Amino acid sequence: MKKLTKTLYFNVALLMLSGCTYNTNEESITASSENRSVSESTEEDATKTSESMSISEVEETDTDDAGDTSSEDSVNSGLEDGPPGEHSDSDTGDPEEVETRSQYSNEQIEYARVWLQLGANQFIDRLHVEHIPAGTPLNPNDDTSVSYPEAVIQLAGSRLVDGSVTYSSNGDGTINVYNVPLRWDGQYPAGKKFYTDIIKNTQLVSIEQGDDEKIIELIKLLKVNVQ
Repeated sequence: MKKLTKTLYFNVALLMLSGCTYNTNEESITASSENRSVSESTEEDATKTSESMSISEVEETDTDDAGDTSSEDSVNSGLEDGPPGEHSDSDTGDPEEVETRSQYSNEQIEYARVWLQLGANQFIDRLHVEHIPAGTPLNPNDDTSVSYPEAVIQLAGSRLVDGSVTYSSNGDGTINVYNVPLRWDGQYPAGKKFYTDIIKNTQLVSIEQGDDEKIIELIKLLKVNVQ
């Protein structure tokens, strides 16, 4: 009987020990499972955070690229349009800088070219042009004076020291120069022969093209008078 009791007590103790061991193992398994779940959750959160950061970086990169593109477009636009206020000479340049003799009449160019080549003084403040019709006496103050056989042009400065040029144009780049003064001084009557010799001794002169800039400067000084 005692032996049976001991055996029974041993078996009960063994069962209780097995139960404890089973519970311990189950709790260990449960704890391990929970730890694994927490670990997986943490890794998942870390992955989501990483993905979120990647997406944010991509968006920032796109934003930066957009900003760079806008800046580049602005620079290119500035290059294409050119600096403000800057344009082609042919559009908005100073008129005096782009002037050519083609902007003026043939008559104006002729007056300037003749004076540039034959004028006694190039530093004048005004270039007077007087058209004298044919039949006008060379010297209106002398009754013995003969008349011009053709219409002539007389160029003169504002002062006597500037000199004068009296000529007729042949229309082929040459002129006939009359050796007459701007103001007649001397003993009168001078006689018909004196004036006739002036007409016979006109000088044929070929007029050069001249410098455009100087011609334009003289054209701006023109004052034309017609009798």
